[in-house]
Amino acid sequence: MGRPTDDPKTNQYRVRLSDKDLNMLNFCCENTGLPKSDIIRRGIETVYNELQVKKE
Repeated sequence: MGRPTDDPKTNQYRVRLSDKDLNMLNFCCENTGLPKSDIIRRGIETVYNELQVKKE
């Protein structure tokens, strides 16, 4: 069992990336020090927030 958390990450999703996409993801990780999963979560949150603004 991992560290206790208020936001457990129990769902998994597999994604296929082009070389370009993977290079961009790696660039983001190297420059932020964040893991790939955090960068992907931030991307999802960014698109979600943009869509919410358009909806209003």
